[in-house]
Amino acid sequence: MSTRVAFIGLGTMGYPMAGHLARAGLTVTVYNRTTNRAQQWLADFPGQQAATPQEAAHDADLVCLCVGNDDDLRQVTLGDRGALQSLKPGAVLVDHTTASAAMARELAQACKDRGSHFIDAPVSGGQQGAENGQLSIMCGGEEAVFERINPVLAHYGKAISLMGPAGSGQLAKMVNQICVAGLVEALAEGVAFAENAGLDAQKVFAVISQGAAGSWQMVNRHQSMLDDHYDHGFAVDWMRKDLDICLAEAVRNGTPLPVTRQVNDFYREIQAMGGGRWDTSSLLRRLLK
Repeated sequence: MSTRVAFIGLGTMGYPMAGHLARAGLTVTVYNRTTNRAQQWLADFPGQQAATPQEAAHDADLVCLCVGNDDDLRQVTLGDRGALQSLKPGAVLVDHTTASAAMARELAQACKDRGSHFIDAPVSGGQQGAENGQLSIMCGGEEAVFERINPVLAHYGKAISLMGPAGSGQLAKMVNQICVAGLVEALAEGVAFAENAGLDAQKVFAVISQGAAGSWQMVNRHQSMLDDHYDHGFAVDWMRKDLDICLAEAVRNGTPLPVTRQVNDFYREIQAMGGGRWDTSSLLRRLLK
């Protein structure tokens, strides 16, 4: 795989992900809607800045995207100055955004029409995983294209799997978010119960995290929940966006998601409390309000 990479979107996740590519010696051109964010990135990493997604993608062999939602994706790819306006034949567009499977299939077809390739590759692992290069990456697309880009994704991914054709990565990420929603609510209820029962919650979770109840959320979030600190990563606003995508897809494929729907409503309550930017473990604060 050539070393010419464009990275579009330098948010909480994209910023360190693009940084890993630059540190690995790849030639990286970045674009971010907020210009000073790109300038800050250039102060931390070697590379260059583009004024538009179209300029960033020009002559790139690999164009990575990590933006907010379907509308953002459409703007930076299919818009007047979008990346597909200059994406060269044979280049690969890799979308790390958590978006809809329908959007992934639309972009896959748009790339095919231009003689280029597409992989939807949403990630899991949060800000910590992005900074440490330890993300899980769920991909959808053609196997030959996936094998071609895998060595590049490995600079920030620890578990990288092809799940099926275009859109399959997004569907797998929906499974991830469905599971996370239930786990975080269960942990919040467990923390609240332990404290109300007069237990030493730290001792409780030190023990049960080693047993059948253990999870990444329990290991990494029980203490910050006990400390009432909710600035540790993935925001409620973004989780609401993701769960709305999950619920819409579930309607299409006929899957009942009662717990996911309930937790999404709980996050809506947290938004009403002014907690849209709190991290997802703030479900405990809702319980204790």
